Amino acid sequence: MMKRMVTSLVLMMSVLAVSAQTMNGPILGGELSNSAATSLADIDEVIPRMRALGLNTILVPAYWELMEPVENQFNFALIDRTIDVARREQLHVVFLWFGVWKNSMSCYTPAWFKQDTKRFPRAMTAEGKQMEIASCFSPNVLQADLKAFSALMRHIREKDPQREVVVMMQIENEIGMLESARDHSPLAEKAYHQEKWAARYGTDEYADEKFMAVSYARYVEHLAKAAREIHDMPLYVNAAMNSRGRRPGEYPSAGPLAHLIDFWHEGAPSIDLLAPDIYDTGFKAWCAQYAMPLRPQDGGKVKNRLFIPESRCCENSGVRALYAFGEHQALGFSPFAIDQASHQETESITKAYSLLRQVFNIRQSLNTWGLLFDQNDKERVIDDNGVVMTCRHYFTLPWDARATDGTTWPEGGAILIRLGKFDYLLAGSGVVIDFKTPSEKRQTEQKKLGEDGFLEAGGSTEQKANKRFSGKRLGLLSVDEVSIADDGTIQYLRRHNGDQTHQGRHARIGVGEWKILHIKLYDYN
Repeated sequence: MMKRMVTSLVLMMSVLAVSAQTMNGPILGGELSNSAATSLADIDEVIPRMRALGLNTILVPAYWELMEPVENQFNFALIDRTIDVARREQLHVVFLWFGVWKNSMSCYTPAWFKQDTKRFPRAMTAEGKQMEIASCFSPNVLQADLKAFSALMRHIREKDPQREVVVMMQIENEIGMLESARDHSPLAEKAYHQEKWAARYGTDEYADEKFMAVSYARYVEHLAKAAREIHDMPLYVNAAMNSRGRRPGEYPSAGPLAHLIDFWHEGAPSIDLLAPDIYDTGFKAWCAQYAMPLRPQDGGKVKNRLFIPESRCCENSGVRALYAFGEHQALGFSPFAIDQASHQETESITKAYSLLRQVFNIRQSLNTWGLLFDQNDKERVIDDNGVVMTCRHYFTLPWDARATDGTTWPEGGAILIRLGKFDYLLAGSGVVIDFKTPSEKRQTEQKKLGEDGFLEAGGSTEQKANKRFSGKRLGLLSVDEVSIADDGTIQYLRRHNGDQTHQGRHARIGVGEWKILHIKLYDYN
C-alpha cells in the first residue's frame, strides 16, 4: 500500500515567483507547430482557433532568421502581430527563442550566419567533420545570438511592458549534441584542456556530456542575464529526452536533462526551469524525473518545478494533463503542434482544461493526487490518513465490452482532491475508486466479478466462523456530479447512485466521459 506526502493546491495557484513578480495561474497551454507563425496570415488564422480549444496560453516560436534576415536590421512584425492577436483573444504567450539551436541544429539562424562558417564556426566530431551545429565556444556565435535575443527582449518590453500577454521565455530549443557526445572543434578542445576536464571527470562519453552541459549552460546564462536586466520574467530551457536506451551522441546530449541538472544549475543559475519534452511512453516516469521537491541543500527552494512545454498531442493528452497538475502541481502542460491536430486528438485537451479551470477556482489549501492508468498500469492504492482509496482504470470493471475487444485501452486519469475528512473531489475520465478502512482493506479479498457486476459463481465473501470481520467500514454517503463556480463554490448538478455507484460500492467516471464528482463518505461498524 502506498503512502506519500501531498502538497497544496494553492502551490498551483501561486505558480512561480521571479524576483518580486509572479505569473498568473497555471498554464493550460498548447505549443504551435514550428512553422505556424511564419506569416501574418498564419497568426491571424491560428490564434483564434487556440482560444476556442480552451487554452489560456500559447507557446509560439520567435524565429531569428525572420527577425534579422539582414544583419543588424530587425523586423518584429510577427512578434507584434502575435502579441496583438493574443491580447484580443485574451491569451497569454510564451515565446520560444529559435536562435542558434533548434532540436540541436542551427537551422533557424539567418542566412548570413549560416554561410559564414569562418566567423561563426561549427561544432565538430572527433574525426573533424563539421556539423550543422554552431559551436557554443565561439564568442562570435554568442555575441550574434545575444544581440538578437536582447533586441527581442527590448521590443517585447516596449510592446507589453506590464507582461499582460508575454509571461515567459524559452531560451533556444532542445539544445544538445548529436553524432558526438561533445564538440571537438579547436575552440572546444582548447576549453576542454584548459579546464583539465579529463582529470576531473574522466574521458568516457558521460564525462564528455557533462563538459558540454556546463558549456551550453554557461552560454545560455549570458542570454538569461541579459533578459533579466531588460525585461524580467520566468525563463526556461527545454530538453529532448534521453530515451530508448540511447547513448550520449545518439540523443541530443548535454541538454537540460534530469541527470545533468546540477551541471545546468552550475552554469546557468538565472534559468528558472529545466523542462522535459515528453513524447515517449512512460509519461509518469518522465514527470517524476523533473518534479524535484524541496531539499535542504537547495536552501529551501524547489530544485525544479515541473513544466511540460511539449507533449505528444493525442487522445490521451487530457488525462495526462490532469495527472501532471494533480500529482506534481505542475506549472503548466502544453501539447505540441496542437494547431495541426485533429478534433479527436484535441477534444480531450479541451475537456480536461475545462475541468482544471474549475478546480483552480478553489482557493483553500488542499491535498491532491494525480491518477493515470493504461492497460498495463491499472491500479494505484492511496492511504489518506486511514481512508484507503483503490483507484483503477475504468475498464477494470467487467461490463464495458471495449475492455476486452482487443483494442488498446485509452488512458484514464484524474486529479483527486481532499476537501476534508471523508470529503473528496474527483475530476477526470476513465477511472473508478472504492474507499475502505485499512482493516477493511486487509480483510476483504478482491473477488472476480461477472459481466453483470455480481460475484462469479463460487466467489462468495462468506467468512468462516473463526475469521469474523472486525473493525469499521467506509460507505458512500453521497456521490454528486458537480461544477465549480468562479468563486470556488461547488454547484450541484445531479446525484450519482444506484447503477452509477454500483449500489454504493464505488465512484466512477466512464471512458469518454469528463466529470467532476463530489464524494462524501461515512464510517460504520
